[in-house]
Amino acid sequence: MTRSMDKISDFVFRNATYLIFAGVLIYYGIQAPSFLTPESLVNIVKQASFTGIAAVGMTFVLLTAGIDLSVGSVMFLAPLMAGYVMRDLGMPVPVAVVAAVLTGVVLGSINAILIVRLRVIPFITTLATLFLFRGFGTWLTSSQQFDFPDEIRAFGLSGVFGIPTPIIVFTAVALVAHLVLAHTEFGRQVYAFGNSPEGARKAGLKVGWIQARVYIICSACAALSGFMLIAQIGRLDAAFGEGAEFDVIAAAVLGGASLFGGIGSAFGAVIGATLIQTVKLGLVFTGVNLYLQPIIQGVIIFIAVLVDGMREKQVLAKMKRTIRPL
Repeated sequence: MTRSMDKISDFVFRNATYLIFAGVLIYYGIQAPSFLTPESLVNIVKQASFTGIAAVGMTFVLLTAGIDLSVGSVMFLAPLMAGYVMRDLGMPVPVAVVAAVLTGVVLGSINAILIVRLRVIPFITTLATLFLFRGFGTWLTSSQQFDFPDEIRAFGLSGVFGIPTPIIVFTAVALVAHLVLAHTEFGRQVYAFGNSPEGARKAGLKVGWIQARVYIICSACAALSGFMLIAQIGRLDAAFGEGAEFDVIAAAVLGGASLFGGIGSAFGAVIGATLIQTVKLGLVFTGVNLYLQPIIQGVIIFIAVLVDGMREKQVLAKMKRTIRPL
């Protein structure tokens, strides 16, 4: 009986996000049948793609038991630099995308240097750069709205075989991240570092270089996410990206990434981001007061952290009952 209960609880914790996702879809589908139409579902994935791209990058950081609070500011500053490249230098959209991602790499490198070289804890480092990056962008724009060329809107609203471009980019980022984490030496090193930093160090891994790369990847993904979102609206104001870090972290944790490191996947971040967007859109379909949305968001984050804590306790309990750690 005890073994059966352990199997059930193990299944629930391992698949909590999928079970919650299914429950949310069923609930909103019953409340508003039009919610489950193909057009609605495509729109959910499209809107989730912006948070999801950044959440995939955040998963790399969480796997090392780190945190990056600066992603919202990166989403603000990187597209702004790309906008200057388009407007002042007359460059096309593909060059602007590269400029945005490279800006993200530079900003991620700043985080990496502070964390790895100066040994400032990630929470404090990224909290500081959250204000630093946004402050620099606000100074560049003097808090004025920045209007992008019309080409970027055309890019954001384009698609291939009826599939919106943001979904295509989201899918590509998730697939590449999955391949890196599941099938490369670097991916194995990230999991090893997250499970035991000291063990990874004793095994001869370059733990500093591992840490540096995950923060660079995270900022690059945030930059791409911000660019794709700007491509939908065509303008940037001083409030763009504010608070996005909470959605991104919640999506990654809901997708199974542990705040304690060593657990998570790229596809999990996809599910987590889609779940958050499903809840948000479901509130609109069911006519719930939009002012309740922050409360619902807070509940989602609380559930994510609660499940993560319970999952960690379960893993530790299993490790005590086995000869070798799982």
